[in-house]
Amino acid sequence: MRNNFYLAALYAVVIATQVGLAHAEDLGVIGKTYDIAERDLIELIKDKLRHMEKTGELAKRQTEYKNRVMSGIEHPKPIPGMQATETANTHYYDPSIVTDKDVTDTTGKILYPRGTRVNPLDYIGWNKYLLFVDARDAKQLEFSKKITAASDRPVKLVLVAGAPLELMRKWKMPVYFDQGGRLTKRFAITQVPAIVRQEGKRLRIDELRY
Repeated sequence: MRNNFYLAALYAVVIATQVGLAHAEDLGVIGKTYDIAERDLIELIKDKLRHMEKTGELAKRQTEYKNRVMSGIEHPKPIPGMQATETANTHYYDPSIVTDKDVTDTTGKILYPRGTRVNPLDYIGWNKYLLFVDARDAKQLEFSKKITAASDRPVKLVLVAGAPLELMRKWKMPVYFDQGGRLTKRFAITQVPAIVRQEGKRLRIDELRY
């Protein structure tokens, strides 16, 4: 008896589905209908901001964000993997590149065909030194002062840790920070202080004891 009931119900569902697919028609309005009263998302956001402004929460959030940004500028995250030089080391970096397409001048004349190896140092000299230091180490800062004073070329101080703006204000000179460790990765620097300078057609990197 129960099995017959389930079979009858199953047949009814199948028949109703087939009829619905074969005869899709407008059956009219059944009962009273209402418009969808969902509020616009933009208006909700505006109301939220107006409420935050009225309660002072917006100004508080803006101040917190400003402080976080300024803290990131004043105290950047140290470059990971850097350590004070334990064993002096010298290695070299070749700035040559291989062109992946034809390099042309403004008239379309090919200057360097694709696949040409080009070394920028064949055309321009690198007349400065890059000095990488950890500004949290007072000894490294004193060491960098001596190098800068004795140098025959301009020295750009590049921090891998520490507060660049504070040091800039104190020393009254430009101070840079190796954002994201791009330069230290390129020059394979893992110990500081380290100095980068041109030697022939390559850049020489010396990781220095101090």
